[in-house]
Amino acid sequence: MKKHAKLLAALLAAALLLGLAACGADGGGKLTVGIIHITSIEDTSGYTYAHHKGFMEMATALGLGSDQLVVKDSIDDQNVTATQTALQELVDAGCDIIFATSYNYMDSMAKFAEQYPDIIFSHCSGFKSNGTNFNNYFGRIYQARYLAGIAAGLKMLEAEKPLAGYVAAMDSANSEVTGGINAWALGIQSVYPEAQVKVKVTGSWFAPEAEAAAAQALIDAGCYVIGQHCDTNGPQLKAQENEVFGCGYNSDMTEFAPAAHLCAPIWNWGAYYTAAVKAVVNGEWTPENYFGGMAEGLVDISPLNDKAVAPGTAEAVNAARAKIVDGSLIVFDTGLAKADGTVIGHALSDEEITGKINYYIKGVSLL
Repeated sequence: MKKHAKLLAALLAAALLLGLAACGADGGGKLTVGIIHITSIEDTSGYTYAHHKGFMEMATALGLGSDQLVVKDSIDDQNVTATQTALQELVDAGCDIIFATSYNYMDSMAKFAEQYPDIIFSHCSGFKSNGTNFNNYFGRIYQARYLAGIAAGLKMLEAEKPLAGYVAAMDSANSEVTGGINAWALGIQSVYPEAQVKVKVTGSWFAPEAEAAAAQALIDAGCYVIGQHCDTNGPQLKAQENEVFGCGYNSDMTEFAPAAHLCAPIWNWGAYYTAAVKAVVNGEWTPENYFGGMAEGLVDISPLNDKAVAPGTAEAVNAARAKIVDGSLIVFDTGLAKADGTVIGHALSDEEITGKINYYIKGVSLL
């Protein structure tokens, strides 16, 4: 397997060298790839850590040198001036494709795509595209949330503790966050039907102090497992400090909370970055939005923490994963009911999942 991987990397590198002359925005020269991150690439876990890891995996797979990579990190996605300054610097650096990894970069990316039609702009976690040189990429992270929910639910069932907590960056109006909460709850309820999930909203994607405080409030309210959609490992550190358990996000947080962390829904961003840049190299890039999942290798959970998970967790998770991949388990299926008891009545489409889940399901409520 390793020999095959090395051979593939070599073939991709060779293909890159053959295609470089045709890939530059100016019709020649080396391919240059840019990216904007909301926090620092020096982070040791979390959102930017996962994206930067995937970005560097792409560079390795395609044989790109450091002089072909331009990274702008710690760019506040709510600061339009800072965002557009970073984008302009990437354009001026000769980038042929530019990635932006946070939701609020989307409108600036759309504007720059219109200004610079010879450059490809690829944005993460939004929904816009222009049909020419601007697309959006994201995926079915809710599938991994469901698996993490199984691990959480079995741990709760083991201790007969029916209450879990969730630190949420945004309120129910944000479909990405709310869909993740609902999927985690569905995973929990699949093994512990009586379980409930309490949600504490911070109002920010990156707010270390608020995230830790929200986790503590949930624990004080009796929550036994803490899930999260926020950028730091603070909730998992609070879980360990209080001798309860947790499911992180974006990267494996077990090393930071070895006694508490069960597993984390994770992104394998290298799968998308490699495919996208390879498509540019081969002249095959298209502006369609990308929405991959577990079957495509884009999402999964980190290795289960054997020191923390309940007996039987691996078997239950593996069985559910296989069904998700083969399509026999649909997370948001026809039996889905809102918190007020209203039955949705149909399996949710990708459009609904990405932009129209603005409600909590039965068993989920704000703290």
